[in-house]
Amino acid sequence: MLKMTSLAKVYRTEMVETYALRDFNLTVKAGEFVAVTGPSGSGKTTFLTIAGLLEAFSGGSYWLDGVDVSQMDDDRRSRIRNEKIGFIFQAFNLIPDLNVLDNIEVPLRYRGMAAAERKKRAAEALARVGLSARAKHYPAELSGGQQQRVAIARALAGSPKLLLADEPTGNLDSQMARSVMDLLEELHREGATIVMVTHDPQLAARAQRNVHVIDGQVVDMAAELPGFKLEAA
Repeated sequence: MLKMTSLAKVYRTEMVETYALRDFNLTVKAGEFVAVTGPSGSGKTTFLTIAGLLEAFSGGSYWLDGVDVSQMDDDRRSRIRNEKIGFIFQAFNLIPDLNVLDNIEVPLRYRGMAAAERKKRAAEALARVGLSARAKHYPAELSGGQQQRVAIARALAGSPKLLLADEPTGNLDSQMARSVMDLLEELHREGATIVMVTHDPQLAARAQRNVHVIDGQVVDMAAELPGFKLEAA
């Protein structure tokens, strides 16, 4: 599903080179739920933005769903990102002037999908996260946990092969956080491939496997279930 080998990301100025990732090696198999942990500044978010085709890398290789990412131009990256990857952000990233149903439809519009199909998918995704009754509400009228569920529904509506979650419970209280994690675990049991960045060891423990990152490198890998062993890159 996702394979990074000797991946590097370097930020350069006239005087300084800063490595956000160096010799980063990770394989995630289809159907896994992987938590990526590490201290602030360790490279977790850089990894996730590269995994989501939001940012280019400086060296090494990245294969996504059997395709060499380095060979993609910007248009193809955008298309693959829209069609195969779902994003769940800490800040929800909902559009305040659109109601819940319209927020879920936004990524589908970029595909040129017919209106009837967009509405059908959005309604099904909203039902999936238990918020059908809030379809016409606006983000400001929802709790934090409800907004995050809308964000998950937006990701699910596109039927992605890979869900990327960046601190998905970071802005939620403990009860709402447990509710969101319950939903992610349920999606995983149904076959979703999920990669979640988190600083919370209790949340990470609920994933199938943990990967620890320090100074831009994977330093600890633990498969918690038989048959889901990280492949050597």
